[in-house]
Amino acid sequence: MNQRTYQTLEFIEILEEVSRYALTKEGKETIRTSTPSRERQLLERQHEEVEEANAILNISGNVPIHTLDDVTYMIEQGKKGLYIRANQFAGLISFLDHCSKLKRFMADKAIAAPTIHLYASSIADLSQLEEDILQTIRHGQVDDHASKNLTKIRKQISVKQSRLKERLEVQAKKYKSYMQEAQPVEKNGRYTLPIKRENRNKVKGSIIDQSSSGATVFIEPDEMTKLQEELHLLRMNEEHEVEQILYTLTAEVISHEHELNIAIETMHQYDVIFAKAKYSRSIKGNPPIFSEGFSLNVKEARHPMLGEKAVPLSVQLMETDQALLITGPNTGGKTVTLKTIGLLCLMAQTGLPIPAKAGTVLPIFQHIFVDIGDGQSIEENLSTFSSRLVNLIDILKEANDHSLLLLDEIGSGTDPGEGMGLATAILDQLAEKGSTILATTHYSEMKEYAREKTGFINGAMEFDVETLKPTYKLLLGTSGKSQAFDIAHKLGLHPEILKHAYKITYKQEANFEIDQERLKQEDFRKQITVNRYARNKAVQKKKPVTSAKFQMGDNVRIPSEEEMGIVYTGPDEKGNYIVQVKGEKRTYNHKRLKLHIPAKELYPEDYDFDIIFKSKDYRKIRKQLDRKHVEGLILEDEE
Repeated sequence: MNQRTYQTLEFIEILEEVSRYALTKEGKETIRTSTPSRERQLLERQHEEVEEANAILNISGNVPIHTLDDVTYMIEQGKKGLYIRANQFAGLISFLDHCSKLKRFMADKAIAAPTIHLYASSIADLSQLEEDILQTIRHGQVDDHASKNLTKIRKQISVKQSRLKERLEVQAKKYKSYMQEAQPVEKNGRYTLPIKRENRNKVKGSIIDQSSSGATVFIEPDEMTKLQEELHLLRMNEEHEVEQILYTLTAEVISHEHELNIAIETMHQYDVIFAKAKYSRSIKGNPPIFSEGFSLNVKEARHPMLGEKAVPLSVQLMETDQALLITGPNTGGKTVTLKTIGLLCLMAQTGLPIPAKAGTVLPIFQHIFVDIGDGQSIEENLSTFSSRLVNLIDILKEANDHSLLLLDEIGSGTDPGEGMGLATAILDQLAEKGSTILATTHYSEMKEYAREKTGFINGAMEFDVETLKPTYKLLLGTSGKSQAFDIAHKLGLHPEILKHAYKITYKQEANFEIDQERLKQEDFRKQITVNRYARNKAVQKKKPVTSAKFQMGDNVRIPSEEEMGIVYTGPDEKGNYIVQVKGEKRTYNHKRLKLHIPAKELYPEDYDFDIIFKSKDYRKIRKQLDRKHVEGLILEDEE
């Protein structure tokens, strides 16, 4: 398999989607970096695991899986000779608790999951380690009773702190008038008095710190120094004792490194299995059956990225069927068919359930090669053809009898005759290699090629000529048409033209039914005309238009321009009318106009049409002239 295959078939996106169901960082990474396998026993076991996980999820939706980051980090720290900090043990306690819960959870799942429930039995009983940690660490701190020496030291610290506070209160009363605040303050681990800066020389002692503004200095009175030093020494002893306790507890953790690593791996394994199972439920997936050879039977499959809106796809290739050549209209689903089959094979060989009906049979492939276009524009066809040809050359080098080849519109992007020749020659060579081939084409000659070629079968994407839309259903054993003639017939192209076109294309006659009702329509009859000499003769004999088909104010439709307009004047001797369209006066022959709404239905009998056809300035001048003559004022028609 190669990166191009993964990207084109959107396999990377599928793995990313599955990874979102994992709870651990390691589980997510394992899923994202998964690659297809050819080991049948491994694959069958992986699919069995997911099925059992699904059965467990049907019973209980909550599986006690714990994140692994803290535990892995702690073990690494301990192996480096560093002690695990007291506040880090909470993560390990939580992990050990989840291990116990997982063992109990899986213990009664033997019927639902006869295989994967046994994995939990590999988790060792680490209850003694858990108990030792709980007795040593409380609320993220080393407990007072973690050792006799620590208990003694902390009692001494407590006594010393009490004596310090008592003496400090005496000092605070003594220097009350010099203090910035009424209460003593602890600074840098030493008890001090907050003295106003201007009074600092009035208090005997050492300056320990000062405020950011400099207005207050924190002084340790000389009377306190001895007690402070004694307290500082006790705290150093406490820190040393705590470190010794944490080193001892870390050593105990590292002594269980093997058991912890097995527990981590088991938790990781369950995380991956249940992530696949949860994804399977989201796509209504099923495990595939792996064929012994290369037979393939896909039942009602859907592309997982399209979900329920995708039309189910069914494809069957017998052991003797080497290639399926799919023809049919563009946008009919040919490319999606190739991508779906390829993606199902990748998923199945990665231990992922597939969105297909139970009983779907898939081969196990060594390679899956794709040559699927990227929808480039016509201007880029040359570069597209070149790059795809380079890809096909690589496929010809690498493909073998254990390869699946997905070739979309093979030979396209160049002269049709040469493209068809290239497509045929390449398919012949790939068939010689024994590869399984799924290809699409719009070359009609390829249908006959597939009919005659041993091991090849035709397929077509169904098209509904009544709705003029593809159904996206694959029909096997038949070749598709571009549907151009059916579509043209449905849209009203004259049967005589269709017969002529069919004969040019297929060198044989075809009969297209004639809709008698449609033949009565003038527009339909106009498709078949006499030659230009006869037409010119008829025009010479034609009498001038004398009667008006339209009146001023009629609302008319101009079909050729898909516009609406209002009749202004006409007709002239040629039957031309002036029509106002979007404020602009245009000339049209009466044959190009269709009456939409007569003027009498739109306006009152004495309606002033200048309101529609003339500008405001024009009407203003006309009104002035109607009342009296105005020297120098000229009214010009706006036509």
